[in-house]
Amino acid sequence: MVLMVLSLTAALAIFRQVEREPRAQQMAQLVVSVINLTRAAVLSAAPEWRSALLAELADVERLHVEMAEKSDVLKPLPARPLELHLMMEKVRESLGKNTRFAAKHNGVEALWVSFFIGNEEFWVALPKEHIARPASQILLVWGSLIFGLAMLGAYFIARQVAYPLQQLAQAAQQVGQGATLQPLPERGAHEIVTVTRAFNQMSADLTANERERALVLAGISHDLRTPLTRVRLAAEFIVDETLREGLAADVEQMDTVIQQFLNYARLDENEVVTQLNIKSLVCEVAERFEQQAKSLTLELHDVPMLQVRPLLLKRALSNLLDNAIKHGGGKISLLLKQEGNQVILAITDCGTGIPTAQHEAVKRPFARLETSRSNVTGTGLGLAIVERTARLHGGEFNLGNSAEGGLVAQLILPCV
Repeated sequence: MVLMVLSLTAALAIFRQVEREPRAQQMAQLVVSVINLTRAAVLSAAPEWRSALLAELADVERLHVEMAEKSDVLKPLPARPLELHLMMEKVRESLGKNTRFAAKHNGVEALWVSFFIGNEEFWVALPKEHIARPASQILLVWGSLIFGLAMLGAYFIARQVAYPLQQLAQAAQQVGQGATLQPLPERGAHEIVTVTRAFNQMSADLTANERERALVLAGISHDLRTPLTRVRLAAEFIVDETLREGLAADVEQMDTVIQQFLNYARLDENEVVTQLNIKSLVCEVAERFEQQAKSLTLELHDVPMLQVRPLLLKRALSNLLDNAIKHGGGKISLLLKQEGNQVILAITDCGTGIPTAQHEAVKRPFARLETSRSNVTGTGLGLAIVERTARLHGGEFNLGNSAEGGLVAQLILPCV
C-alpha cells in the first residue's frame, strides 16, 4: 500500500510539473485577451455610452471594470500555486511591466488585473471560474478511484496468496503436534500448488511411517507375550523363593511395558464414541489407584454428558494417575470441573515437577527426562497416549507446575 501511495503521488507530481507551464500560458492568454477586448470596448464606446458598456460587461460577462484610485485597498496574490506567478510574468510580457495584479480590490475578491488607456489606469476583475483548475480536481477524483480499485485488486491478490499459506502454516503446526490431516486443496499460484503438493506428500509419508511403526511395535509386543508367559510359568518351579519372586517381578514389569506398547500401537480411532457422564468413569479409575497412592483427594463436580471413547479415556487417566504415584510422592489431587464449554480433568502431584521448557517434549513418544522424575523402567509412552487421547477427542493436554512445586496435568475436553 505504501509503495502504491508513493507511486501515485509521484505520478501526480510529474503531471503537475508537466502541466504547470501550459496551464500558466493558457491562463495568461485568457487574461491578455480579456484585457485587450475590454480596452478595445472602452476605447470604441462613446463617452456617453461608456457607463452602460461597463454595466453590460458586469451583468453579462461578469467583468467588473473600475478606475484606479490612490485610495484603493489591494491584497496581493498568494504565493501558491506557482502557475499564478508564471501567468503574471507572461501577462506582463504582453501588457507591459507596469501591469499590476491583486487578489482583492476594495474588499471585492477576484483576480484583479490593471491596464492603461493613455495615462488612466483601470482595474478588471476576472471571476474565479476563469482561473479555476477543474482538470486537476477531476484528476484527483479519478486518481483516488484508481488508487481504490488498485488497493482492492491488491487485497484480493494478496489474499489469494496469503490464505493458502495460512492454511499451510496451520496444517504444519497440527502435523508437528502429531495430528493426521486430510490433504490440503492444491490451488492458487504455481508456487503455492507446488509447496502444497510437497506438504501433502510429506504429511502422507509421516502418517504411513507412524502407522508402520505402530504395526511393527504391536507385532513385536504381541510376539513377546508367548515366551514371556513361558518364563512366568517356569519361574513358578524355581525352588529359591527370592529368585522366584525377583523373576516374577521382572516378568510383571516386562508385561507392563509390553502392554503399554500395545496400548500405544493400537489404533484407538476405531473405538466407538459413546455419550456418558465421565464423572462415574473418573471415579471408577480412581478407585483402582486409591490403595497405591498415599493420599488421593477427589474434587469431582457435576459436568455435562460428553461424547468420548471410554476405553481410551480410561487408559489416559490411568497413565496420569500412575505417573503421579511414581513421581509425585504418592500425594495426588484429582479435580473434575466445567469451565465455559470445556470440561477440565486436572491431576496434581507433589513431586519435583518438570521444567517448563520440556513440557512439550515429554508428550512425544519414547521421551524420558534425565531428571528425578525420569522413569528408567518405563517406555516413555504414557504421556504420548494422553496426548493422543486429547487430540482424538478434539481437546488439549497441558502440563504445568503448581505453586507447591509439583506437576499439574490437565486433560481438557470440549462439551460439544
